[in-house]
Amino acid sequence: MFSIALTGMHDSLLEAADLKVRAAGVAGMFYPAHPGALTRMIDKYLAEATVPQIDGPILAVVAPHAGYEYSGPVAACTYAALRGRTYTRVVVIAPSHYEPFRFTSVYDGDAYTTPLGTIHVDKEFANRLAGMQSSHRLSDRGHTPRGRDAEHALEVQLPWLQRVLGEFSLVPVIMGDHSYKSSRDLGVSLAKLLANENADTTLIVASSDLSHYHRYGEAEKLDHKTLDALQTWDYFSVSRNLEERVLEACGGAPIVAAMIAAEREGANQAILLHYANSGDVTGDTSHVVGYGAVAMVRQPKEQVTQQTFLLSEKEKDELIALARASVEYAVRERRIYDPPVPSEPALNRESGAFVTLKESDVLRGCIGYTSATSPLYQTIRDTATLAACDDPRFRPVTADEVPQLEYEISILSPLRHVQDVDQIEVGRHGLLIKNGDREGLLLPRVPIEQHWDRTAFLEHTCTKAGLPALCWKEEDTDIFCFTAEVFGERRSSVSR
Repeated sequence: MFSIALTGMHDSLLEAADLKVRAAGVAGMFYPAHPGALTRMIDKYLAEATVPQIDGPILAVVAPHAGYEYSGPVAACTYAALRGRTYTRVVVIAPSHYEPFRFTSVYDGDAYTTPLGTIHVDKEFANRLAGMQSSHRLSDRGHTPRGRDAEHALEVQLPWLQRVLGEFSLVPVIMGDHSYKSSRDLGVSLAKLLANENADTTLIVASSDLSHYHRYGEAEKLDHKTLDALQTWDYFSVSRNLEERVLEACGGAPIVAAMIAAEREGANQAILLHYANSGDVTGDTSHVVGYGAVAMVRQPKEQVTQQTFLLSEKEKDELIALARASVEYAVRERRIYDPPVPSEPALNRESGAFVTLKESDVLRGCIGYTSATSPLYQTIRDTATLAACDDPRFRPVTADEVPQLEYEISILSPLRHVQDVDQIEVGRHGLLIKNGDREGLLLPRVPIEQHWDRTAFLEHTCTKAGLPALCWKEEDTDIFCFTAEVFGERRSSVSR
């Protein structure tokens, strides 16, 4: 455990050596400035934290970064899960709240300090990380205050780490660009650097709060939507939904980067340790901030639970009827259909889905959402309407055609990144391939209908994205697979 008595000596030595040290900027505001008071507060929260037993290696965690009096009980669950584990290096990834810049800032200094003492930067690792991508820079942007406000998101994690881990080296990273590309660049870079090491001794901490300033009930609903998405391990949809404000997390990009890095080191499950919001502490439910504690763990495949989404025949019939009613209303009234809210919970659950329209067995339109953004019944209404009226490959459906249309619905599972193309099962998996700004998707039934093998399936998904057929082999290409529950009004079948 860290020795507070050495704090002054270490700080004096650093000053004497004329090293670049990032001093504590929010001590006395976000957490106590006195070492004894800070230690007592952290230890009290840790003693009160209850977390599940986690058997596998924890490669990354998510922890909130609000003031300890608000987020402390949740942050304590993150760090309580680390007790008894050994890490020699910690990479803390945080967002920039105050200073705008469009790159990932890897701290160029020698140390960070807190009231509990000095944490030395692993400069060799930091230098290598900064050189991995053009989107990374060795810099003090986001780290060293340039105005009145000091960045707190990274700093507030450090006293927790000092109390739980004791001695470790630090790699401080602040992200100024929150795009998927930026997260991917950082995640891949970290994984490459750790590939030749024992990755289990490096911990990645993603610093993030969740929703901000909603009413208590709305915040709970929105935050659990975000946490559910993390637990499905669909980080691509998480990133996209954060950008579109469907989800909220101020450190969303650090979370996605941590997931990408941890996945490439073998992590395969995100475990929710605790959730609460500021209203649970203050009693003010009018505008709260959400906090989540999550551990990213490597577990045997047989212990990883996968979410399933199976509908009853009655529910399938309701969705087909809804798709038909939505198309008929849109074509005849030129307005969006407003259906009643279904009573079945499954139809109100959020899921990605596609609606395919055919006329005399010939494709007439197909539109879908890969990410879970709305309740399923609304997704079916919207995608059916778009398939009929706004598929750019076809002219809009006319009123005379409506009675002739045949409907097929595909309910999509969350996307999972494919690390080995041999994992792709033709007929069971659909594919989404992304490279840069281009992406293409093909449903599981397509390679069966076209008599493609796995390689042809990959190549055609690339061309669907407007990419070269062999682009799936490139390092910058992401391949995601998914399953689908497929049904129509003539026959019902399940492709999983």
